[in-house]
Amino acid sequence: MTRLGESVARASTLLSADLSSDATVEELLKETGARRYLDLTDLPAKEQAELIAARTVEVLPGVEKLAERIEERRTAGKGLHIKLGIDPTATDVHLGHAVPLIVLSRFQRLGHDVTLIIGDFTAKIGDPSGRTAERPPLTDEDIAHNLATYREQVRPFFDFEKVSFRQNSEWLAPYTFPELLSLLAQVPASQLLQREDFRNRLAAGSGLTMTELLYPVAQGLDSVALECDVELGGSDQLLNLQMGRKLMELRGQRPQLVVTMPLIEGTDGTGAKMSKSKGNYVGLGAPADDVFGKIMSVPDRLMEPYLKAWTEWTDEEIALVLGRIADRSLHPMDLKKILAGEVVAALYGLEAAQAARAGFVAQFSKKSFSDVESLPAVEVGEHGAETVATVLTRVLEFTPSASAARRLAKQNALRLVVEGDEGQQTVVLAEADAIRPLGEVLADKLADTAGVAYLKAGRKLAVLRGR
Repeated sequence: MTRLGESVARASTLLSADLSSDATVEELLKETGARRYLDLTDLPAKEQAELIAARTVEVLPGVEKLAERIEERRTAGKGLHIKLGIDPTATDVHLGHAVPLIVLSRFQRLGHDVTLIIGDFTAKIGDPSGRTAERPPLTDEDIAHNLATYREQVRPFFDFEKVSFRQNSEWLAPYTFPELLSLLAQVPASQLLQREDFRNRLAAGSGLTMTELLYPVAQGLDSVALECDVELGGSDQLLNLQMGRKLMELRGQRPQLVVTMPLIEGTDGTGAKMSKSKGNYVGLGAPADDVFGKIMSVPDRLMEPYLKAWTEWTDEEIALVLGRIADRSLHPMDLKKILAGEVVAALYGLEAAQAARAGFVAQFSKKSFSDVESLPAVEVGEHGAETVATVLTRVLEFTPSASAARRLAKQNALRLVVEGDEGQQTVVLAEADAIRPLGEVLADKLADTAGVAYLKAGRKLAVLRGR
């Protein structure tokens, strides 16, 4: 039996046990978390290809072709050369960005060689994939800063000590205009214009620059320069990845295989892709408790794609727990706690995951907030003259801005809670209350109530002292 097979056998026993037990969940997270570092080189070529394909949208020209190339390289005593391009265009990285790196990590542990292409040249153009308008180009300083931040945030999912880094300015900057014209003479304009986002923008009368139009060609030249066996990318990158195959063929090279990753749905359940602009993301730099709580807030239907995206569980194990939910031997909430624990354990370790689990249970599964340890506190005597929004933003740092605090109130997610002898009493604060002084709001809303008061903003909670 392979090392992965042995781990699956151990985990399957745990997955069939009582998954509401903290002890069982801790053992399970220890087992599945260890797989992030498990040597997978003993898997046959066919199983390697199937393990990769199980977490992808497409493998082109086919999974069997991937298995054949793995076997061919193995016979020659080598691994595949895998490539992933990164355009360092943002400083805040979320779980959606981790998806291709998790698959890339599996390729590493399967014994293959990985190269990360730092798109310092193409970032100055801006990848138009999925864009409704032209993306502003970045400066060299922007790129260097964003890259450093990116590496630090995704480090829990990927071993940067076992990877080669290349910057595509190495081969794109010296590319001459005659060379480019000679290449473009062999690339049909219709292939460049078939992108749906380009067609939509042109139909709407929006601008489309030549640099955007040539972006797939620039990315394809990365593949030519490195002569890779496989390139990874999001499913929205498919046309760019196929351009790499075409250009390699035009240069007399063996075309790369293409592996596309799913675009992960955001936490709000609307079907929109996870993104910072929509606020439906889980930031890799968020505190452990926030990560756990954010995962716990997602609709039940997202558990399967999230388990596939961010854990090392096999299809067999996912099918086992989903079957238990179907026959009602496992509560969806218990599975979601395990999923949240998996993500926190990946980012901060097993101990932090179990602590976040305990904190969540205390805060949201018990009737009394007094069971929650080390809640942040607001001294009303000190901050009562400040608006509720200011307290949330500057004192507690629960929200990034006053407008975000008002938005919570508009969604009925801003509340005062009082715990006393009669149990809990909750007062929902209106949007107008968010811009009133905290002391004034407390005097107005809680004048006739006794007990310990709390300010609740979404999933975050603080105790109000001295009201």
